[in-house]
Amino acid sequence: MSAQTGEEGAGERFILRLYVAGESPKSLAAFANLRRICETHLAGRYEIEVIDLLERPQLARGDEIIAIPTLVRKLPEPITQVIGDLSDTERVLVGLQLIPTPAGRAR
Repeated sequence: MSAQTGEEGAGERFILRLYVAGESPKSLAAFANLRRICETHLAGRYEIEVIDLLERPQLARGDEIIAIPTLVRKLPEPITQVIGDLSDTERVLVGLQLIPTPAGRAR
């Protein structure tokens, strides 16, 4: 897996960091789901950095990673995290603060 960059566009730019463990099925699914969500909802306004914790485990401490895969929104602030394979699009959009939390549902 490699980092992907969307083209320059209007609006806020999203800097996203996806922590994975090698090319496991969950890691690959998380990356594919994230790309699909970004192309649909952030086209041209995002950058994804994929960090493989099997290769660079020391980087987990900086973003307080406790489970993988984990998506971290670095910019725009505030920093947010979404844990899992990112298959629940609504949960990811809420976690990235692209849509409000649905009534009666906790993040």
